[in-house]
Amino acid sequence: MILSRNAVCTLRGARSLSTRASTILSALDIPIAAAELPGVYDGQWSGSGDVLESVCPTTGEVLARVRSASPHELHVALEKSKEAYLHLRTIPAPKRGELLRQIREALSAKRDVLGALVSLEMGKIKTEGIGEVQEFVDICDYALGLSRMMNGRVVASERPGHTILEVPNPIGVVGVLTAFNFPVAVYGWNFSLSLAAGNANVWKPSPSTPLCSIAVTKIIAGVLEKNGLPGAISTLINGGKDIGEAIVESRDIPLVSFTGSEAVGRVVGKAVQSRFGKSILELGGNNASIIMPDADLSLAVPAVFFGAVGTAGQRCTSTRRLYLHRAIAPKFLDTLQKLYSGVCVGDPLVEGTLLGPLHTSAAVGVYSNAVQRLRESGADILTGGRKYDQVALSQGNFVQPTITIPKTTDPADKIWSTETFAPILNVCFFDELEQAIEWNNAVPQGLSSSLWTRDLRNVGKWIGPEGSDAGIVNVNVGTSGAEIGAAFGGNKSTGWGRESGGDAWKQYVRWSACTVNFSDAAPLAQGVDFST
Repeated sequence: MILSRNAVCTLRGARSLSTRASTILSALDIPIAAAELPGVYDGQWSGSGDVLESVCPTTGEVLARVRSASPHELHVALEKSKEAYLHLRTIPAPKRGELLRQIREALSAKRDVLGALVSLEMGKIKTEGIGEVQEFVDICDYALGLSRMMNGRVVASERPGHTILEVPNPIGVVGVLTAFNFPVAVYGWNFSLSLAAGNANVWKPSPSTPLCSIAVTKIIAGVLEKNGLPGAISTLINGGKDIGEAIVESRDIPLVSFTGSEAVGRVVGKAVQSRFGKSILELGGNNASIIMPDADLSLAVPAVFFGAVGTAGQRCTSTRRLYLHRAIAPKFLDTLQKLYSGVCVGDPLVEGTLLGPLHTSAAVGVYSNAVQRLRESGADILTGGRKYDQVALSQGNFVQPTITIPKTTDPADKIWSTETFAPILNVCFFDELEQAIEWNNAVPQGLSSSLWTRDLRNVGKWIGPEGSDAGIVNVNVGTSGAEIGAAFGGNKSTGWGRESGGDAWKQYVRWSACTVNFSDAAPLAQGVDFST
């Protein structure tokens, strides 16, 4: 929630926080008595713009009020980031790797409490919150090794006494705009590779998760300060739409990484391209699991359960479409519904909870509207379809995970083609794998997909040119829960961006082809003769 500067006067005064919240914030050196927290860091903490409210989705408690950047503070922060880049680019890559090692150690020391903050502010369950911080730790390890392996290439030249080098160099300042659902890990993916490549970074987090960004930035800033380096190597600028637009439109930021909706991603992509910048887009996922009759259901059912219900359906890789072979559909759905009926819902910080709240009350509205459309279209609601009515959950954004069988199987229908960021799983039935693959590929999005089978012929078709057109094509693994070692990203309206492992690092550098002549002649390529 964003409050205008004029509305802030009524909010001043000491905060009264629950023990649940104050224990976590204190452990992360976030002041709990302050009426407002500074949300801008460029080597110094500041913030005099609009106020962002961090609201706990479990209880509705206001956790903090964070001052965003004013226009002047935004300008100063971007200038400091440019200056920090000029310093960082001169540090050898292995030395930058050593910085990442220290950041990794500092994050690891705070892993559990930082994971608890993710649960407190975002709403995902404790084990997922800790797992998200572990992703940042892991990508630091990856980027540390990469800092000695960001190699170019030597290319054979057709001209005697010549050689061609393909050389990577830092690109400059990288803007990273992250979403609420992974308020720690996504910055980690970008920051770690970008720092190893020699770039300064400007982080604009979601307005609804400012505390996670402040906690992470404090940890990184401590390492930079200890090494005598500019804090603006990892600049933090909390704010709303205006801050995001300024970063996207800035010619001083040659690369923008954006995670969010397809609609906003389309705007970001056009804006960055209009100034001939580069963008990494991680947008919508509308992910399908396909279950063949030979699948091991003891593995497939729990994987679909986690994919659809985990993080309350708020992962980009959440399972939203389920295509079941008719031969096993009754058994599969019966087993899956039993898991749904027994899911432990409640405070995500409590051990054993599997379902936490949606992140905001607006998300509850999106869920309710989607269910209403399904009902009106004649869909069969097998389970769920409404908010929880228990008193203990009444202050939070808790909704029942839902399984539906829509009346239509047309993948062009909005029920199938539109991603709903909530725990709603739409099911339909098929007879042949080719039909399921056609449905899988027929939607605009192309992030993650999953086939469950023990037939090698099915596997070959699925991962080949006739198979899934998504960026993640799994076999006997669910759609959700990717590792950091491979590049993460999707195709089509998911944005074609790649982050994390694999060759993703190559997007964070500028490439130069360098032809070197070490001979006593200067012949032209292709045998061209331009002699006089």
